[in-house]
Amino acid sequence: MYDAIVIGAGPGGYVCAIKSAQLGLKVAVVEKEHAGGTCTNKGCIPTKALLSVSHLFHELKTKAKKFGINVENVSYDFSMIKKHMERSVMTSRKGVEYLLKKNKVDYIKGEAIVVSPNKVKVGDTLLEARNIVIATGSVPTVFHPFDDIPGIWTSDDFFKMEKLPESILIVGGGVVGVELATFLSIMGTDVHIVEIMDHILPAEDPDVAEVVRRSLNKLGVNVFESSRVVSIDKEERHMVTIDTPKERLDLVVEKVLLAVGRRPLIGDDVRALGVRGEKGILTDEYLRTDVENVYAIGDVRGKVMLAHAAFHEGIVAAKNMAGKEVKVDLSAVPSVIFSYPEVASVGLKEKNVNTDEVKISKFPILASGRANTMGEREGFVKVISDKKTGTVLGVNVVGPMATEMIMEGVVAVKKGLTAEEMASLIHPHPTLSETLLGAFEEAEGKAIHL
Repeated sequence: MYDAIVIGAGPGGYVCAIKSAQLGLKVAVVEKEHAGGTCTNKGCIPTKALLSVSHLFHELKTKAKKFGINVENVSYDFSMIKKHMERSVMTSRKGVEYLLKKNKVDYIKGEAIVVSPNKVKVGDTLLEARNIVIATGSVPTVFHPFDDIPGIWTSDDFFKMEKLPESILIVGGGVVGVELATFLSIMGTDVHIVEIMDHILPAEDPDVAEVVRRSLNKLGVNVFESSRVVSIDKEERHMVTIDTPKERLDLVVEKVLLAVGRRPLIGDDVRALGVRGEKGILTDEYLRTDVENVYAIGDVRGKVMLAHAAFHEGIVAAKNMAGKEVKVDLSAVPSVIFSYPEVASVGLKEKNVNTDEVKISKFPILASGRANTMGEREGFVKVISDKKTGTVLGVNVVGPMATEMIMEGVVAVKKGLTAEEMASLIHPHPTLSETLLGAFEEAEGKAIHL
């Protein structure tokens, strides 16, 4: 008898299993594919491995000569790039397996079938537990007519390619679409993005998305916003017709990538238990479903579908199974996008606030001494603060290393700190973090270096 059986060894599942074991519970985690889930094997890790390559390649092509470095005939070997990606994936996967073993979690390979709120079947083996955690994650969303066209890629298929396509249409200008467009365009693929919303990265503010769109245009990407695919056919290549605000266009591309989001993966066995929720399993603040002793965490809830949110939920569920009564708190979850330049945000967005009640303060990247030494000029830091109290409500960073810098904003938003308190902190010089200091100073009154 286990104290907990976790179904799925993705970010939420393996963290939940490890934390449960650390809290003294006897735990098993069941995984039908690979440890680490989508993030490690088909998402975060392989994408960032590829983007690390393209970033270096881009820097060599655009900055080397300017910096006095003589690099002739820069080229790449995609087979070696893919080996780097696969090595990164394998290292992360083995790392998860090691951590499970180190913490004495029983790692069971196979497909789990939930028989009852206390029983799980894996193959011919019936396992019993006091608690079950559903951490089955999500799968790419595919809809008509794309489901009827042979050869359409999703993000799951992208990492299986043996060579880069000459041309590609990416349907969806969200995080996945933009990140993969960044990699492909830098490596020489002719890239087109179709986004049905007013601008790419629709979850971000328009001024944030505009910086990324301009950068993609410079990389040669054709970005069609407020546009949609009206027809698609496949012979030797994909023939696609799209409607744009100005005209109807016909494109012929080698590949089409559908990147319009993901949907929770909820099995019929889990549905049969009586859990509620159509677009994701419903839980309370303690991550308990309507079925006693059954928890749900991560993408399967259909809430904040990010690996780091799943990490947090896994820990919360583990603590609750150990009797600690902890509520999930997703009030300050950072969003990170590895575009060029990078984008990161936390808290409120400018598009969602009443400008009579908040102050919007910006500090441009080009005013940073460190950015100047790096040859970087695109981007800014934006702080949204309460006009009456000065409390920091939201932070946006667009520029180099934005994904690393956002943590300062997370602390400010999570802890309810004021712009004055953040501006009083001594930031190291010369660093990119001083752009955050400048934005906090601007929110407080007036930035010194602006």
